[in-house]
Amino acid sequence: MQKIIMKIINPATEEVIGDVKEDTKEGVLAKFQALKAAQPGWQKTPVSDRVNVLRIYSNLLEKNMEQLAALLTSEVGKPLQQSRNEVAGARTRMKWLIDNAEKYLAEEWMVKEPGLFEKIAYEPLGVVCNISAWNYPYLVGVNAFVPALLAGNAVMYKPSEYSTLTGLEMERLLKEAGVPDDVFQVVVGAREVGALLLDLPLDGYFFTGSYKTGKYIYEKVAPKMVPCQCELGGKDPLYVADDVSDIKAVAAGTADGAFYNNGQSCCSVERIYVHEKIYDRYLDEFTKEVKSWKIGQPTEADVYIGPLSRKEQVAVLENQVKDAEAKGAKLVVGGKSIAGKGYYFEPTVLVNVDHSMSVMHDESFGPIIGIMKVKNDDEAVKLMQDTEYGLTASVYSHGQARAEKILQQINAGTGYWNCCDRVSAALPWSGRMHSGIGTTLSHAGLRAFTKPKSYHLKG
Repeated sequence: MQKIIMKIINPATEEVIGDVKEDTKEGVLAKFQALKAAQPGWQKTPVSDRVNVLRIYSNLLEKNMEQLAALLTSEVGKPLQQSRNEVAGARTRMKWLIDNAEKYLAEEWMVKEPGLFEKIAYEPLGVVCNISAWNYPYLVGVNAFVPALLAGNAVMYKPSEYSTLTGLEMERLLKEAGVPDDVFQVVVGAREVGALLLDLPLDGYFFTGSYKTGKYIYEKVAPKMVPCQCELGGKDPLYVADDVSDIKAVAAGTADGAFYNNGQSCCSVERIYVHEKIYDRYLDEFTKEVKSWKIGQPTEADVYIGPLSRKEQVAVLENQVKDAEAKGAKLVVGGKSIAGKGYYFEPTVLVNVDHSMSVMHDESFGPIIGIMKVKNDDEAVKLMQDTEYGLTASVYSHGQARAEKILQQINAGTGYWNCCDRVSAALPWSGRMHSGIGTTLSHAGLRAFTKPKSYHLKG
């Protein structure tokens, strides 16, 4: 099979910044066979040694911060400071995983009594496939391949075609840190190459991306009877109650939760409900915040809104605005693409919205938000529940008990009180319904790439 040349395009300028050769079917198979041969040796490597290798990798991320951030910005278009933040955030997550790996991957003695000992051993799955995403390649990457490596697995890593160069840099630094060559292999290519991975006899899959693709992967690999975890999209709701003390600060924080990284995050705020008593003041402060942001080249200082990473998403957002306005919504800010080079779309705020509109029930994955007035907590809960997704939900309120009562009624993997759009490595990250299946981060995420073995020891 002849190799295909894939061009890497800068979304801010639409210029070709490089090209890479896609892997052929034969090349993918050869990489899998190399991983299969190398994995047992990595499994025999003490966890403490694996921890040290990943700690060196984290240090290399810090050492190469500026180079890595610049490359990431050139590929996906996020403002340079946000790229730096992503690399730094990946190191923060890694620290928790590294510091806790030996504790949670160790054998657990459950029973110790005369004549009977019972324990659980956590063995690696084997060779796992990590099909990753472009919006946060470092963050969603370390969520999966770091615990996989710590647990003793070999990893076949496919970066998104929109962040391929970043994926290759990850591989280079992992191997510089001491990960054996055939324990981590990058597969380069677009959808067709990704499909090849689904036919391999891999021991587990972890996918980050859209619900549609995740569903396809889940169904395709189901007959193999191996673990398949999918971190998918969201339509994450946020409710601002009438007892918040600082409306201006809440408006600024929630605007950031909706528009950071151009809203291109599975846990971005995508629907906002505001108690009618404070709605007008909140909307005024929210609008002021959005209008204050600098839009421009992501390499310029103080730019908050850069281009979208994918050209196709511009049309999705345009259609959501058109649909909302046709059904009675009012455009407060933005609403259209920006003329010139690059995949730019204005940060957009819509009001007079309802759940008949695409912007309130379909994932946007861009700088657009619908804000809806509600009469009370019960109405907010009913609207927050009205979704096929279940990743996160947020409540801003003076009272913790009030917020928790609301969050307990929402079928989501993560609940936020007076915060949003954040991840902690100490807590499990998991979706429900169309937001996916499986867990990363926390002790559960470390063990997600293992298979427990029970020992009944009598004597």
